Order: sequence, then C-alpha cells, then structure tokens
Amino acid sequence: MWTTAGSGGRVWWDGGVGEERAGPGSDQLALLRSTVRTARVRPPLVVATERPVARVALDVQLAHLDRPFDYLVPQASADQAVPGARVKVRFAGRDVGGFVLERLAGSEHPGRLAPLRRVVSAEPVLSPEVAALARAVADRYAGTLADVLRLAVPPRHARVEVESPARSAEPMTPSPSPHPQAGSWGAYAQGPELLAAIADGGAPHAVWTALPGPEPRTGVWPRWPRDLALAVQACAASNRGALVVVADGRDVDLVADAVDTVLGPGSALRLTADLGPAERYRRWLAVRRGSARVVIGTRAAAFAPVHDLGLVVLWDDGDDLHKEPRAPYPHVRDVLLLRSHAERAAAILGGLAVTAEAVDLVRQGWARPVAATRTTVRRLAPLVHAPVTGSDGADPAWLGRLPSGALEVVRAGLRSGPVLVQVPRGGYV
Repeated sequence: MWTTAGSGGRVWWDGGVGEERAGPGSDQLALLRSTVRTARVRPPLVVATERPVARVALDVQLAHLDRPFDYLVPQASADQAVPGARVKVRFAGRDVGGFVLERLAGSEHPGRLAPLRRVVSAEPVLSPEVAALARAVADRYAGTLADVLRLAVPPRHARVEVESPARSAEPMTPSPSPHPQAGSWGAYAQGPELLAAIADGGAPHAVWTALPGPEPRTGVWPRWPRDLALAVQACAASNRGALVVVADGRDVDLVADAVDTVLGPGSALRLTADLGPAERYRRWLAVRRGSARVVIGTRAAAFAPVHDLGLVVLWDDGDDLHKEPRAPYPHVRDVLLLRSHAERAAAILGGLAVTAEAVDLVRQGWARPVAATRTTVRRLAPLVHAPVTGSDGADPAWLGRLPSGALEVVRAGLRSGPVLVQVPRGGYV
C-alpha cells in the first residue's frame, strides 16, 4: 500500500508488521522535521505573596486611556516594584513604560491580569504627593496624566542613580535661628505677622508687593531676594521644606545666594532645566531622597518632590516664562497653588507689581495683600522725571533721538546711582 508524505516523498510497508521503508523523499522530510522549532514552554508565573497587584500609570497619551491599569507583580520583582518605581508592561501588543502608583492586595478587574514585564528602576522617583499633583494639574488643564508626568519627572539616567549616595536616614535641614527675625519685612503691613505664621507651622496665603531699591542693611541691589530668604528662614524654623520658583537663571542665582547667606552655605539647591539631563537628574534625586530641603529653580522645579513642604513662592507670576510651552500648557502659578492646597503649605505670590490674577485671589479671600504704605514706596522708589525742552516742549529732536535735556538728566543721575533709559524703539541711544 502506497501513501504520500511530504512533497513527493513516499513511505510504504513491505507486508511486515511495523516495518517502514523510506522512499526517495525521506531526506527532505527528515530535514523538515529537524528545522521545526519546538514551542517554548514558559515557566509558571509565581506571583508575589504580599500585595500582588501593582496599579500602574502608563505613558499613553490617548485621553480615553487616561486611567491606571492593574498588573500582577512577579515574586522576583516584589521587592523592586515599589510605589514610584519605573516599570515596563505589555499593553496593546507592545512594551510601554509607566510608574507604579500603589501596591494592592487585589484588583477589581474581573478578567485575567498580565504580569509586569520588568522593573526598569527600583528608585521610587514618583512620590505620592507629586502623583496627586500631576493628576490635579491634568484635570484642571484637560490634559492626560502621562503628559503632566513627563513635565514633572525628568528622564532617567542609570549612571546617576548608581553614583548617587543612598537615601539618607534623616533629611538634611538648614540650621536657622530659633526665632527668625522679620528684618526688612517690618516695612510691609502684615509682613512680620506673615513670617511668624510660617515659622509657627501655619499655611498663610499672601500676595506680596515687594519694595524697589537696594537691601537696606547691605545696600545690595535688589532687595527682594533677601526678603525671600527671610521667608525661607521662617519656614526652615518650622522644620519644613521650601520651594521658590523664579523666571530665569539670573534670579535663581540671586535668591540662592541670599538663602545661603541667611541659612548658611549650601542650604539652597539650584534646579533649572539648563543644567543638562544628567546634572538635573542628579539634583532632582537629591531632593527626592531628602538631601535638600530648600529648592530654588525655574519653571521645571514646580514639581520638585520636596519633603515636608511648608512654603511655595512664585516670584513675578506675570512673566511669560512661567507658562509651560508643552501640553497641557500649565502655568506655574496654578501648579503651586494646587500644591499649596493639597500639601497644606504656605504660599506667597510676589513681585514688584501685582498681576490681575493675584488681585483676583485677594478679592476672593484666598490670599491677603502684603504691601508697604504709599509713603514708604514713594520714599524708596526711584525718582521719575520727564524733562521737557523749550517752553512748549515742541523740540523736533524728541521725534528722532534722545534729546540733550534727557542726557543731562542721565548724567546727573549717574552721580548717585544707576539710571534706566527706556525708549519706544531702537535708534534713540
């Protein structure tokens, strides 16, 4: 009896029981059998015995998927998949990154849960406070949690995690005076009361109109960085952390130098986006691990995970640099106000001028105004003089260049201090 096997190969039986003879195509059939891959048998999944479910925030921008998903935690990753750690999971047929939000004993999902693919890093980079803040910012600006977390947590650098010291048992806290002085805040109505409330562990809200001119004690221009340093000192007296956000790197240096002068060298940590990816992540980890309690930075520092946050300060909230250019385009003012409310921290919106948004906060009763009297402002503000050439002020030179009368005023002013010349367009000076 003939039977066909393979592609043209034949196998027949020669009347004997169980005896098989190979036909002309038996070699091809044997080769085919040797090349067939056997199915890989996966070992059975051993799930973590304690809190076997990880709730993960995925890095997915689609709005209809803007929610956490539950995954099983393998026993081999049980100690590494801590809340705040970066993980990789299988989602929609591809590997997707995410953060562990929490570990649970069970899941409400009725179906079968997939396991975590791997733990990228056991470093808990996402604190519960920052995760809640990111969710609140996403809801306020109609964005997704993934978009806000990209702004809040800098990209990982494995080398930096290895070289950085281990988490300190006790956070490093500046050593302020036990009874911080009001100093130049005495020139403001309710200024000393504001600092006293912060030092006592309270959470007052203030819209602060800073005085112009130099610092009265040292004569250093301008005076507002030292005023902010005194507010940070009051916060440190209550053993809480402080976060100050300014518009640019120049202001960061001014405030950080003032804080180091008041609290001691190395008390302020500078955190800006132009540090470079590695250095920014290194300093960000220092804040997350509790090695820095006072952070001075630009827009990127608004989400800094400061431990025991007791004070948030935004200087010059009307500056356009405080507006995030990436989706969902949050403003630092809203981020810090949400953070102040959630973490029960004091909040100060300061500047040489008050914005309409700050005035609205005062009208709503959310904040109190802190400003000097009109007499004090007139005494400290620079003198504004509008020179006029000729009896009727019709000198045609005013239309084309800086007139001689204005130059004389500039020369006279330079004898006593700096002079600001403001013109409507280039070509005057």
